[in-house]
Amino acid sequence: MGLTTHVLDTMHGCPAAGMSVALYATDGDTATPISRHTLNADGRTAGPLFSDGDLKAGTYRLVFDVAGYFKARGVALPEPNFLNRVSLDFGVARTDQHYHVPLLVSPWSYSTYRGS
Repeated sequence: MGLTTHVLDTMHGCPAAGMSVALYATDGDTATPISRHTLNADGRTAGPLFSDGDLKAGTYRLVFDVAGYFKARGVALPEPNFLNRVSLDFGVARTDQHYHVPLLVSPWSYSTYRGS
């Protein structure tokens, strides 16, 4: 089916509008860029990262620019930042299912899970 993501800013209690996200296909230590996105007011990409039928079985990486997002929001971060970019590596085994990869994030912590 497809692949989507959604980011919630747990520090401010809102979607992470404006955060940059990059998608890569991975093969061992090699990461091949697929696309870059800026999250909308809902903390989501404008559309699916992969639409129905385009998602292939394999391994992928989403890279979220956490420090850039919080700096743009005016949060005073230490140098170096505790979290700079959050990379999530995940596998797609069943292309007949939808994969949703949410991120809950603050400048000091994050959590993810396979959503629906």
